[in-house]
Amino acid sequence: MDFDLWKRAFDGQAEARAHAGVVAHRILRPLDDTKYIVVDLDFTTTDGARAFLAFLNEKVWAVRANSPALAGAPQTRILSLEAGHP
Repeated sequence: MDFDLWKRAFDGQAEARAHAGVVAHRILRPLDDTKYIVVDLDFTTTDGARAFLAFLNEKVWAVRANSPALAGAPQTRILSLEAGHP
């Protein structure tokens, strides 16, 4: 996986993320597997997260030109922050 190619594609979707309500993001890479990337996106609503996941599935990951460094099927989860935790 070419991280620089992936990062350019990710950065190219900044406007789409903002429009979808992404308020923060983190990019993480395991120390022992530089070909694996974890992207953590924060949304203000669950509906926003679901809508953005649909956008990724239909417009980004389904089109090779929009996801040039994608290898395999992405694994996704929509998570909630439990009350009382920062």
